[in-house]
Amino acid sequence: MATLKDVAREAGLTVGTVSRVLNNRGYISNNARRKVDEAMKKLNYRPNEMARSLHSKSTNTIGLIVPHIRHPYFAEMISNLENEAYKKGYKILLCNSQSIREKEREYIDICTSNRVAGLILCSGTVDTKVFDEIDIPVITVERFLDNGTACVECDNRQGGALAAERLISCGCKNLVHIGNIGTIPMPADMRTEGFREVCASRNISFTEVSTQEAQYNSMKYDEMIESVLREYPKTDGMFLNSDVLAAQALQVCRKLHISVPDQMKIVGFDDVNIASLTTPQLTTIHQPVKEMAEIAVNLLHESVSGKLVAKRTMLPVYLVERETT
Repeated sequence: MATLKDVAREAGLTVGTVSRVLNNRGYISNNARRKVDEAMKKLNYRPNEMARSLHSKSTNTIGLIVPHIRHPYFAEMISNLENEAYKKGYKILLCNSQSIREKEREYIDICTSNRVAGLILCSGTVDTKVFDEIDIPVITVERFLDNGTACVECDNRQGGALAAERLISCGCKNLVHIGNIGTIPMPADMRTEGFREVCASRNISFTEVSTQEAQYNSMKYDEMIESVLREYPKTDGMFLNSDVLAAQALQVCRKLHISVPDQMKIVGFDDVNIASLTTPQLTTIHQPVKEMAEIAVNLLHESVSGKLVAKRTMLPVYLVERETT
């Protein structure tokens, strides 16, 4: 079985340099990384993660907690986070909490007991008091925590405003906005704020509807959307807080024989793959998931390295015009 010394000999580097590459510490040239990678593959060398964690007090593993692995937005975020983590030499320990607080606490305990380098949190329901008890970086995505290390989010208020402006410019007079779970405060609530502000400034009638946690977990909104459209039959424009919601709004409109975009205009949010797979394709607000994932991993990596990082990073969004407007 190959050893660290064997890898160093094969790569033509010192044992110390190879160790720095494996532990992602200090400056390491791309050439040195390439040589170590090639030597490890040739010798079929696998680092002993447990031994490394005992020596360094942490592994090159990032704990990632998400509330929903089936949701297209989180699937896209997970994929990008894993890709960016791999580039930095980290592995991902993925935890699907399903927004259950007991599971979230258990997963945090599992991550800390496995000596993860840090946590990336994409869940809005984790009890923030937990983070006062752990001594590792905590990077949050779409949720700001006073006791977190850093937060990455998109400009949700801007997204809501862009959606309202587009619907109004299409001639819509009676708008409906279907937003987040009413009982859980989230940064995405600012989409409603932005939407509300534009509608009020243009003197446009609008109705706000909150979703329920059970609907969020099952991703089944069709009955609720149908009920809303039957209650407000004059609705001619809808802004929905996700492309999943918007796609189901399309299905409901077809069921009720409401032509989109002739009789109804629809704008979603996220711009994940489902937005271009519907018929007609969804107009939506593009959330920069790839860039957010890259920044989240970079913030964690710099924090692990002892550097000061920005407490809050907000990225702009933009409207992608497709066929539903």
